[in-house]
Amino acid sequence: MGSTVVTTTEPEKTSPAPSRTGYGPLLRTRGAWTFLLPGFAARQPFAMLTLSIVLLVQHTTGSYGAAGATAAVTGVSMALFAPYSGRLADRHGQRAVLIPGVLAHTLAGLSLTALALAHAPLWALFLAAVPTGASVPQVGPMVRARWGVTLQGSPLMATAAAFESVTDELTFVFGPLLATALCTAVTPAAGLVTEGALTLVGGLLFAAQKGTQPPVRRDDGHARVTHTSALRVPGVRVLIVTFLGIGSVFGGMQVSLAAFTESIGEPGMNGVLYGVFAAGNMLSGIVCGAIAWKAAPQRRLAVGYTALAIVASALWTAHSVPLLAGLGLLVGMCIAPALITGYTLVESLVPAGARTEAFTWLTGAVALGQAAAVTVAGQLEDRLWGGAGFLVPMAGTLLALATLLALRSRLAPRPQNRTVARGVHHRVPMTVD
Repeated sequence: MGSTVVTTTEPEKTSPAPSRTGYGPLLRTRGAWTFLLPGFAARQPFAMLTLSIVLLVQHTTGSYGAAGATAAVTGVSMALFAPYSGRLADRHGQRAVLIPGVLAHTLAGLSLTALALAHAPLWALFLAAVPTGASVPQVGPMVRARWGVTLQGSPLMATAAAFESVTDELTFVFGPLLATALCTAVTPAAGLVTEGALTLVGGLLFAAQKGTQPPVRRDDGHARVTHTSALRVPGVRVLIVTFLGIGSVFGGMQVSLAAFTESIGEPGMNGVLYGVFAAGNMLSGIVCGAIAWKAAPQRRLAVGYTALAIVASALWTAHSVPLLAGLGLLVGMCIAPALITGYTLVESLVPAGARTEAFTWLTGAVALGQAAAVTVAGQLEDRLWGGAGFLVPMAGTLLALATLLALRSRLAPRPQNRTVARGVHHRVPMTVD
């Protein structure tokens, strides 16, 4: 039989992965800080984008419905293009995708800002929102993929998933505060302009870290290497629905909190309340990463998501800042365990060559759920009573919970002992669901 020579671009060599869990051993992993710091800077703008669009468009049009719809187009566009971006990164390398992506996103965001300030019609804002969302750099999934290469399947993978969730939520603590401060104290356009600048600088710095990016599988022309889509894994499809529900919480709260704080004459409290929500997410994420869990991740996800749905269902009853802050804190504390467990399950469900794509499907699902929630919540706030937008997180999480409980058997780890042929005259291990 003929043979196939497969070459890969090798990542920076790392120390053997520690056998102990915890943040200390994780952060002492060789090479980790080279992608953690620029990765944090590059993902910060993601937490500013939707809220900056909502605040700018609402200011120029006077309608939360229009603002929510514009933000929704951005989110839908990102959700549709994010998996394709992840697939390209798996095949061609993260750097090859990031550099043109951050340039395109910066230009598209500036175009959207200029059109909004010029009071362009809504259809023109929608047209600009499409490339703005499509070009959002998927830095979070790329960082998670780098952890997978660096740790090589060690017990620290669960800790890394928790650490990434904490990092994401840290950006959602600072991002809304920064966006609100810029849009209310400087100019309504300052949020989107700053988001574009941070995307450009942070994205280019992250792309420069070539040594830690995952290897790129290439063939030498004698055989065809088949790339399996992460979407073909049944468990990934269940997780996508689960993350759609989480996105409904983010989107519903962004619009509803903005409407609530404006109705009481304290628009500056919007960033504070959303920051409290994100802080709860971050704190519970820290705790989750420090615990050596014995329960199966499928069970943890079902229990944690049930708690999320229950607490999110109470948001619409809050009519004061202290009560809304308390409920927001609890909702945030329930989101982190669900996110962490979902990302951890990818390690056991998806082959290594498709994990960046899998992570982007989940990130895209959050964005899509957020986009739908922003749209619906904006319409409810315009047409019904103040706080009606909080019904969206309740509906989204309850529907996702029903799907999760009905299909949780599909989250069982993929079998490790079967192989199928790939390519011509070449067999490599490949899991069969």
